[in-house]
Amino acid sequence: MTEQADYSARIIRIARYGDKVAFAELFSFYAPRIKGLFMRGGLAVGQAEELAQETMLMVWRKAALFDPAKASASTWIFTIARNLRIDAIRRERYPAQYLLEDAEPELEPSPSDGLLKAESEARIRTAIRSLSPDQVAVIHLHYFDDKPHSEIARTLDLPLGTVKSRLRLAMLRSRGLLGEE
Repeated sequence: MTEQADYSARIIRIARYGDKVAFAELFSFYAPRIKGLFMRGGLAVGQAEELAQETMLMVWRKAALFDPAKASASTWIFTIARNLRIDAIRRERYPAQYLLEDAEPELEPSPSDGLLKAESEARIRTAIRSLSPDQVAVIHLHYFDDKPHSEIARTLDLPLGTVKSRLRLAMLRSRGLLGEE
């Protein structure tokens, strides 16, 4: 097994089993390299280390999205690192935009908010019960399990077009039942 295939296998083990040993091995190999890349790019040690850790955390969280057929482990990980660096540059360039997002105070929910939420949830449950079992399966995998269409197709052993059609039809029917446009 090549070294890259070995790292790809570790990401797959993280995705499937939450394998902490595989993650520790990935972390010990990639985190110093990512930190070095950021430092060569002009970041201070602390910033580079923070972004490297954030990258590896994203690898842990998004491991299920990794597809070894599309990219090697290093390409995928360094792409995540690059995107996080771009986000950091944007935050540095436009700090007011990010400060405003955090500045809004959270309001305590009122009793009527709870009632409205309960009514809304009941309407959604009723709408979902009116869907076919095939549509419910697709809705559940997409919205509750956060699976992409291609993974739903593999899981249900369906063509991708069928998954997309069922999802679209289920949403149209649900919207109609909920009285939404």
